Amino acid sequence: MSLLVYLDYAGIALFAATGALAASRKQLDLIGFLFFAIVTGTGGGTVRDIILGRVPVFWVLNPLYIVICCIAGIVVFFTAHLLESRYRLLIWLDAVGLAAYCVLGAAKGLAATGSPTIAIVTGALTATFGGILRDLLANEPSVLLRPEIYVTAALVGSGVFTGVNALGAELYIASACGVAAAFAVRGGALWFGWTFPTYKHMPGRHPDDVM
Repeated sequence: MSLLVYLDYAGIALFAATGALAASRKQLDLIGFLFFAIVTGTGGGTVRDIILGRVPVFWVLNPLYIVICCIAGIVVFFTAHLLESRYRLLIWLDAVGLAAYCVLGAAKGLAATGSPTIAIVTGALTATFGGILRDLLANEPSVLLRPEIYVTAALVGSGVFTGVNALGAELYIASACGVAAAFAVRGGALWFGWTFPTYKHMPGRHPDDVM
């Protein structure tokens, strides 16, 4: 098995676990846990494959991905009550999954198109869309709306992987650099509260003033 396959399985399992943790916060039954785990685990990769024209999508070609999501969902169903803070674990598992999945998504985008730009976009999309779906379905505040840096971490990770790969480095070196960069940015954002300056709106004008 190649390094990218391991990253793929790891990213799927981690995101599936965050989906199941979201289900635990909503006190759903086992079927709810499995649904959240599968949607969160496969969401980003499904959108990536559709955009790249890779159909059937990855989990149809290899049902092991669904099995991995189900195992993660079942494990969380029987262990979530042991955790002191499920939301804290959720966001940190999400950070690790984002780091692994942005590299995997970038590698698949690069292999499909040869374009570094597309690789960075597919890396960020793969790493973030599952978490967005999870929060939307769970009616939780979206990770996109949290003040800490999120999508930027995926862009950095996929960009570092693509850049190091372009320099001719071995796959494991480029992957390690990408994963480390993405996790450093996202982890730093969670630990230190790193944010970008936000938009400051100006007072609105009366309609008569713009006529």
